[in-house]
Formats: sequence, C-alpha cells, structure tokens
Amino acid sequence: MSKLTFCPTCGSKKIKQVRRNLIRSFQGQTYVVPDLEYHECPDCGERVYDPQAMRKIEAHSPAYAKKRIRKKAA
Repeated sequence: MSKLTFCPTCGSKKIKQVRRNLIRSFQGQTYVVPDLEYHECPDCGERVYDPQAMRKIEAHSPAYAKKRIRKKAA
C-alpha cells in the first residue's frame, strides 16, 4: 500500500493508514471485510482504498457475487 501524506479531500496532513474490519450492507444484506488496510482522515472522515483493498472489498461484497460465478465453456 502506498503512503499518503495528505488527505485528497480536505488537505489534512493527519491522514493515517489503518487496518479495520469494514462493515457494509448491500440491498439489506450486511457483510464484513476483515482486516482491511486503507487510509482514513480523522478530520473529514475520507477513506482511500488502494487497488488491493478494492479487490478484497469486491471479494466479500454480495454486489459482485454474480461476477464471481463462471460459466462452463461449451
């Protein structure tokens, strides 16, 4: 994960890299992304996810479940 030195939204230099469980819901279904690393700004609440974090979110989110189903080749 790359190191951010300032928040892209508010410009604060207090942005920190954190590792937390991310709890979200999609169409009434709650899901958890465990031990997700991302940057969070304590001043404005902005969260910045790198590509690796986004792949982890997609792997746990029911919003992407249909994309994970692969059809057999004929």
